[in-house]
Amino acid sequence: MFSLPALPSWLPGLSSLEWGSGLLLDSVLKGLIGACGVSVLSSFLKVYFFVGCANNPAWRPEKERLQARWALLETVHLPGLALILSLVGPRVASLVVLEFSLRAVSTLLSLGKGSGSAERLQLCLLGQYSLGCGLTCGLSFLQEGAPHRSLNLLLGLGLAALLSSQAQRLLRHVCRLYELHSSQHYCGVCLGLLARACDLPRLLGRALVVAFAVGDLAAVALINQDFLTTSEAVRFWTPLTICYTLLVIYMQEEQRQRPGLQSQVQTVLVRMGGLFVLLLTVGRWLDLLGVLVSLLGELWCLVGVRTLLDLCQIQEFSPQRPSASAPSQAQPSAPAQTPDTAPS
Repeated sequence: MFSLPALPSWLPGLSSLEWGSGLLLDSVLKGLIGACGVSVLSSFLKVYFFVGCANNPAWRPEKERLQARWALLETVHLPGLALILSLVGPRVASLVVLEFSLRAVSTLLSLGKGSGSAERLQLCLLGQYSLGCGLTCGLSFLQEGAPHRSLNLLLGLGLAALLSSQAQRLLRHVCRLYELHSSQHYCGVCLGLLARACDLPRLLGRALVVAFAVGDLAAVALINQDFLTTSEAVRFWTPLTICYTLLVIYMQEEQRQRPGLQSQVQTVLVRMGGLFVLLLTVGRWLDLLGVLVSLLGELWCLVGVRTLLDLCQIQEFSPQRPSASAPSQAQPSAPAQTPDTAPS
């Protein structure tokens, strides 16, 4: 007689989605936590760009365009990204994190000191999917072998959902009331953004450095778990390092020659295509499915930041405080009074 426990024997051995066990629930929880982390980053970046557009009257069409796009994408972006991160295996997610970290380090080293603010913002925008993969890798490594793994992930999901909801609440508040509150000096949050919104990219950059440092360590540990000997690890890491180095050089040249969304889509296709070919020789068939899912995730995140990438091309973009003291500076100064000199 057919029984349900015999069903996994007819299904492929999915490492990240094993039927009839708690690993399926853990994968969903890790995907939700990763999506919430990406949502926090995305909300703060949108706040930064919205404040910049609101402070400059010349960018009012861009501000209205941002509001229209966010209202449409916000309801479907988070659930779709959570589903994608749940389906990507830890091995492919680790490779995505390592590739982005190498690309980010190469980009930052090529920039001069005190310059390249647009490139740093672009890295934050393009690293959203890699951040989600980094969070899932870190959770997979830290929760491996834990006796109450699912409960720990549930608690982590509660904290991540709280942070994500607060970040989205801040974004909604800024989109609706920032211009009114900043002009009338009414709200402390809006006044803080009016004065120090330019510090947001630096704070987000520091947080991303910590997140990717943990994700890189976890990614290397997760990949090395599959190797029994040092020779097997060398056979995997050598072509991977060569492939990633060539991809980084190619992508930097492409972005210098043709900046824009079309170039970003092309680099995504090249990156995932190179990883697909590499895993055909040193990977497993499940990794190939993970690469296809990762391609969908990268394109999914690019759709949400299309308008922000266009704003990054504006070199003078910065949410500087609007000059309210301009009229007073135009007034003529009072004539200076000559001091009376005492007779000698």
